[in-house]
Amino acid sequence: MTSFFKKEIKSFGYAIEGITFAIKTQANFRIQLAISVLTIIFAIIFSFSTYEWIILTLTIAFVLSAELANTAIEELVNLSTSEFHPKAKIAKDLSAAVVLIVSIFAGIVGLFLFLPHIY
Repeated sequence: MTSFFKKEIKSFGYAIEGITFAIKTQANFRIQLAISVLTIIFAIIFSFSTYEWIILTLTIAFVLSAELANTAIEELVNLSTSEFHPKAKIAKDLSAAVVLIVSIFAGIVGLFLFLPHIY
């Protein structure tokens, strides 16, 4: 196996380690993951079209990615200082705000996707 493929395989391993870390340590990530699974189950029940699946999976990916980015920023801030610092608080608050905004809009997308199937 070439060194290129070995590096790529290792990088996938690191990504899996990151997801595993988030699942084990981040309650919000577990909540988002559970909501994603439930949403997928309901999409199966409602027989989503291909386009609905595309929108749904992109939305789920965006929410979970935002949550992972938030965790990464929080961990970096924690690494840089163990004491309260106003700028550290701003960084953490902003990264949490990203997750909040993405989640709100994901909920709106969910309404557009699911309400026609419900009514």
